Amino acid sequence: MNPAQKKPPMLPGAPVAPIMEIEKGEAIAGVWLSDTVPEIGFYKLLAKRKRDGTCEWVHFVQRADGRKEKFYQGRVESESQLQELVEAINRALNTAYGRRINLHPADADILPGDGAWVGPDPSRIQ
Repeated sequence: MNPAQKKPPMLPGAPVAPIMEIEKGEAIAGVWLSDTVPEIGFYKLLAKRKRDGTCEWVHFVQRADGRKEKFYQGRVESESQLQELVEAINRALNTAYGRRINLHPADADILPGDGAWVGPDPSRIQ
């Protein structure tokens, strides 16, 4: 790595690691983040649109210290089906934690293959 390149930011106790890679011809289809669940952290859903129009997704828990756990992943036939997935996850979150916990659209943390950080300021991540 060239010393002039920025290194990825580090969260306390956990390096920033890619959850999903976006290949040439693919695009981010959506990012959703839940409200904070006390003593748990928050839930994230990331989705990418593949060249064939299908969407791959990953859903996981991010702890307050930055650890990522409990990964689930899958594929839907189109972006329109992502909303159905969000609604299904919200129903499960509502059952587990009450109606106050839901996924909401969010910004993506993007780290290009060259290692230059382009996401939000990591010191602002709660």
